[in-house]
Amino acid sequence: MLNKIAALAVALALPLAAGAQRRPLSLDEALAAGLESSPALHASRARVDASAAGARETSALRLPSLKLGGGYTRLSEVPDFQVTLPVSPDPITVSRSYFDNFNLRLGLQQPLFTGFRLEAGARSARLLEAAAGRDLEKDRAEFVFAVKSAYWGLARAREFEKAIDETLRQISEHLKDVRAFFDQGLLTRNEVLRAELELSNAEIMKIDARDAAEVALTALTSLVGLPLDADVELTTSPESQAARLPAPADAEDASPVERALANRPEIRSADLRVEASEWGVKAARSGFYPQVFLAGNFYYLRPNPRFLPALDAFKGTWDLSVSVSFDLWDWGQTRSRAEQAKARLAQARDARRLLEDQAVLEVTQSRLAVDRAGEKVLVADQAVGLAEENFRVSRERFRQGVALNADVLDAEVALLQARLARTRALIDLAVGRARLEKALGS
Repeated sequence: MLNKIAALAVALALPLAAGAQRRPLSLDEALAAGLESSPALHASRARVDASAAGARETSALRLPSLKLGGGYTRLSEVPDFQVTLPVSPDPITVSRSYFDNFNLRLGLQQPLFTGFRLEAGARSARLLEAAAGRDLEKDRAEFVFAVKSAYWGLARAREFEKAIDETLRQISEHLKDVRAFFDQGLLTRNEVLRAELELSNAEIMKIDARDAAEVALTALTSLVGLPLDADVELTTSPESQAARLPAPADAEDASPVERALANRPEIRSADLRVEASEWGVKAARSGFYPQVFLAGNFYYLRPNPRFLPALDAFKGTWDLSVSVSFDLWDWGQTRSRAEQAKARLAQARDARRLLEDQAVLEVTQSRLAVDRAGEKVLVADQAVGLAEENFRVSRERFRQGVALNADVLDAEVALLQARLARTRALIDLAVGRARLEKALGS
């Protein structure tokens, strides 16, 4: 007997201990933790940084470049340059040969005109940098929706567990009444078996609900950066979210589609990529124009060949030049590059139109889903009230002996279905609102 009592005490203590270890987690806290720890968003931020660095690199090509170089060369030995004059019996050395050569060169180059290639490339790179920033916003919006979906998915699973637990309690109490009536000879053994079968079915539903809750918990913890074995207690209810957010079908919201087209980050990114592709076409056509560069160099050489006769000493000289080049024939390379750039521009425009169509469809579907979910919540609330009253009356009539066991069991099943339907409607409304917010770009 003492062993049974100890085992019962342990069994009761385990749920309490598990509940005590649960970490309170609101929806805002889940979003903040997820946004901070998400590797996907970290990679998206890295892409923005890479685009910014690429834009700076492209812009720097328009500025003058300064290069410093030096070297040492050992030459093979050759005789000095000498001449023999009739008036001198000995040869006269005109220039001595030096076999150790040292050079130091400082060069400056400035592009003057490159057929608009550098200007177009810089503009295109800056636009792509801005597009990467919009892509980060899109990734963030999608991640926020994923966290909200996981949060409400766990909330739905936990509410299902609670509803089934309540049903188990009610069926257990009813089974006690059925067994009491059976002991008094008022019911048959078949009625007891039917109630026990209903209890077994509810226990199976309880197991399924617990498994679903564990899967939903794992999905949420992995998104928000918590250990997979962590447990959380959700502190944000779907009712509070529905009450806090304004109705999406408000008459003042004259054009949600236009709002979505103006605010959605992927559409803004597509607009920027279209503009970048237009500048890309201009850059690709730069080969049809001449290329003009200004170059200057300062040489510090030992010996310096510009000084005659040669001296074994460092001497400085400089030069300044303007060069012009023009491709007379490149076997159609420039034309092919321009055609590729035009094709990429057409692809960017088509992608933008596709995103616009998807946005219109998503906004329309999301608004309808939210409206239907709101209507279901109202109906489900009424259904739960009716089902609770029906169960209460059926159970009371059964205790008075004027109702059948089947009536009570049917009322219990109807009440469970009504509770699950209300929970499903509330969660669908919360998820639908989150999806609508994402669709509108808010």
